Amino acid sequence: MTEAAHGNAPESAPASAAPELAQVNIARLKFPLDSPELKDFVDALDPVNADAEAAPGYVWRLQSEGGDATDIPVFGDSWLIVNMSVWRDTDALTAYMYQGRHREMLSRRREWFERVREAMAVLWWVPAGHRPTVAEAEARLLHLRAHGPTPYAFTLRTSFPPQGAEPVSFAVPEELGCSV
Repeated sequence: MTEAAHGNAPESAPASAAPELAQVNIARLKFPLDSPELKDFVDALDPVNADAEAAPGYVWRLQSEGGDATDIPVFGDSWLIVNMSVWRDTDALTAYMYQGRHREMLSRRREWFERVREAMAVLWWVPAGHRPTVAEAEARLLHLRAHGPTPYAFTLRTSFPPQGAEPVSFAVPEELGCSV
């Protein structure tokens, strides 16, 4: 299966439809996915993904034939896993991220993933109906690391509207947010 075929089938969108928010986050595993140390994380993937798909503002998520994205390579590093999705806007994404099972998963991330100093999550606007590739996400993440938040690649802490005007600040709970 090609990378372009990964994910839920996109709905067609009219040319005048509002841009959608793409997000990617990657994580460096502390242990192999099939290890006892990652059992809780792996067991929670399906329920957390189902919660995302049922959340208001959810549009699409990257997945392989297995139903998640843990076997999709990112940056050529087998210890990195990727999560990529598209949402209506930052409000929809943050409403999902900071509640329920996903919030519980965030609170336990240090058990399962290495602490990394560089940015591991990035947001950007895409035309309605566009489904980003891992290569596109890697480019956006590298741009964020090199240039900081810009309309091309930004974070929840410093986001930009679809037109790329002035940044919009968002308060992320300190114990849950990314370091950028």
